[in-house]
Amino acid sequence: MNGEDVMSAADGNWKITINTPMGAQTVDAVITTSGDTFTGTTSGQMGTQSVEGKVNGDTLTWSTQITQPMPMTLEFEAKVEGDAMNGNVKLGAFGSAPMTGVRA
Repeated sequence: MNGEDVMSAADGNWKITINTPMGAQTVDAVITTSGDTFTGTTSGQMGTQSVEGKVNGDTLTWSTQITQPMPMTLEFEAKVEGDAMNGNVKLGAFGSAPMTGVRA
């Protein structure tokens, strides 16, 4: 390591795919880390939203509220490895769905 913050690898533009029971949903995300937190935006079928979350090593966690197809809170946990991220999304009371992301 050259003294660079490990999580700066998460900074940038991402295309995230969530494999929900109702089919794959894609979201474009922009992430900017700062120490143990990050901020950004997501945009997809449900519009554009601001997001903020936690950084723990190479893992990002955040939650967001959606209204379509029904109101619920989505809780994300994703591990960043180079130009990819992998994790899970808790779909409110509907269990979890796998998610993947690639650098856009």
